[in-house]
Amino acid sequence: MNALSRPLRRAIVPLAILVIWQVLASYGVINRRFSSSPYDIGVSLGTLASNGQLTTHLGISLWRAAFGLFVGTTAALAAGIFAGLSKVGEDAVDSTIQAIRTLPFLGLVPLFILWFGLGETPRILLVALGSFFPVYLNVFKGIRSVDERLIELGRSYKLSQWRLVRDIIFPAALPSALVGLRYAIGISWLSLVVAEQINSSSGLGWLIVQANELAQTSVIMTALAIYAVIGVLADALVRLIEQRALRWQRSFKGA
Repeated sequence: MNALSRPLRRAIVPLAILVIWQVLASYGVINRRFSSSPYDIGVSLGTLASNGQLTTHLGISLWRAAFGLFVGTTAALAAGIFAGLSKVGEDAVDSTIQAIRTLPFLGLVPLFILWFGLGETPRILLVALGSFFPVYLNVFKGIRSVDERLIELGRSYKLSQWRLVRDIIFPAALPSALVGLRYAIGISWLSLVVAEQINSSSGLGWLIVQANELAQTSVIMTALAIYAVIGVLADALVRLIEQRALRWQRSFKGA
């Protein structure tokens, strides 16, 4: 197994699942009315691409996810830094954020519609809200987990408060913040599925709703497969950023 290239090792399990799935569907073990085969999904993907629906709806979904993620992570970074660096900041915002975090996500949908109408705003805010909490929690935890001895060492060298934050606290908290970003990307996609089913007329979530009404299982499975592929690609991008940004950190990479 070690002789195989890493991309090949990573592809073995997904490819095996696809092959077994196709075989079971071909022999009727899986009812293709309720679960399309990989071949059916490929045909559906080709049809959506050729008639232009894939480009249109995927582009809209990517824009909503990216904008909502940007809004949510920006707000989370500000709140996490404010609460992490100061006990006053923690007292001011943390309890409120924790209370909001426990609210049922789907229960906020009708309120968002009531407050912000039926346009893009409630959809973007739902994605932003979903991505906010993992980034906030990890930034706050990352800052508060910085070794106190590093802070004392910096003070012994007469570093200013800004230099302590910039050169010691932020670099030490960065790994945790990037983990939060990886979680946020996944949750933003989950939030988007819900958001695009709110009186929407575009996006992959809307495509799933329409396909469900027309009993087009292959279209539903295709949209879900696209969500999965984009999620994996986005996670890989963040992991690449981690590798570049944390080259100074020596950690266990696996045997």
